[in-house]
Amino acid sequence: MAGAILVLMGVLRLGSLIEFIPFPVTTGFTAGIAVVIGVFQVKDLLGLTVDAMPEHFLDRAAALARALPTARWEDAATGACTLVVLLGWTRVTRKVPAALVALAAAGAGAWALSRWVPGFHVATIGTRFSYAMDGASHPGIPPLPPMPVLPWDLPGAGGEAFAAIRSLLPFAAAIAMLGAIESLLSAVVADGMAGTRTDPDSELVAQGTGNLLAPFFGGFAATGALARTATNIRAGGRTPVAAAVHALFVLAAVLLLAPLVGYLPMASLAAILLLVAWNMSELKHVAHILRVAPKSDISVLLTTIFLTVVFDMVVSVTVGVMLAALLFMKRMAELSGATLVGEGHPSLREPLPKEVVLYDVAGPLFFAAAGRAMVSLDTLAGHVDLRRPLPRDSSLVQPAPDGQ
Repeated sequence: MAGAILVLMGVLRLGSLIEFIPFPVTTGFTAGIAVVIGVFQVKDLLGLTVDAMPEHFLDRAAALARALPTARWEDAATGACTLVVLLGWTRVTRKVPAALVALAAAGAGAWALSRWVPGFHVATIGTRFSYAMDGASHPGIPPLPPMPVLPWDLPGAGGEAFAAIRSLLPFAAAIAMLGAIESLLSAVVADGMAGTRTDPDSELVAQGTGNLLAPFFGGFAATGALARTATNIRAGGRTPVAAAVHALFVLAAVLLLAPLVGYLPMASLAAILLLVAWNMSELKHVAHILRVAPKSDISVLLTTIFLTVVFDMVVSVTVGVMLAALLFMKRMAELSGATLVGEGHPSLREPLPKEVVLYDVAGPLFFAAAGRAMVSLDTLAGHVDLRRPLPRDSSLVQPAPDGQ
């Protein structure tokens, strides 16, 4: 459903409308999601033992805080070493992604220490996840490509079709809006880094097509990600071929390296996601807005972050888009107004009679602009009698050029 909405947005050429969403709204979305992602990595980064993870953010954060005494030094040390490699490798070279080096080093190091140091143990993909094949359970991930499946046959997808569509439509719309914003923001940043120019409508159609096809192979909603896009460009990628090579590499990793992937520590994966969340948060931009932006922009930014973190993305997207519209109308109202036309105005052919006052109403004409113009009438000079009809002599004012 989200993919269909994205394709429809692209076909209707609505990609350029995303550019009109104010910067505080998009920054608030991204920063709020980054906070959620970052906090949720504490469990695996420190090896916490949590009986049940609540659904809402505040409850989850409280559960993680209560579980801090269960932290394991092995997982914490593994995560810290991974962060050190992630931050230090970029100073060595950018040709090889730091995340790839950090994961390989962490996996090899954790495996070696578990063999050489008695009692050393860290949670890995193999110990956390398992799959069933040939009637037996195996650790890690299956060495199989994504197999075709009908989404409505998967567990939890039962029920009457119309009722399911009606209940999922708000979430699908939120996912589509987030996907459009995130993808187009990534494209804008990528264009700035690579010196290219992305067609926003083609981007939406492509993202929508991917989200239409992914569920038929067991996938879920996805969007363009700034972290991997920036990593791709820094590594030398300049064309869509890089994305195709990336997909083939991931497929090869699943088919050929699935047993080795099972040795990757969960703390290392959490460290990578924590760094991704830090890069997503754009704290410098948030601080810049808080320091120099008008109070209205600051209010929109903080409201969007608060709703994203405390409630969910559906509420945040809905309110954020409404705030964007209100902020846009406020800006338009500020551009509208009425000014007194005095002697010497280029549109006047002769002096105005004493009982006539001429105002120039400029800007988009809607309710706010009309209200500002009517307020100006309250400041008319005392010698003007509003009860008298205005002269009908059209020779007082020249017609504006081009019929304006």
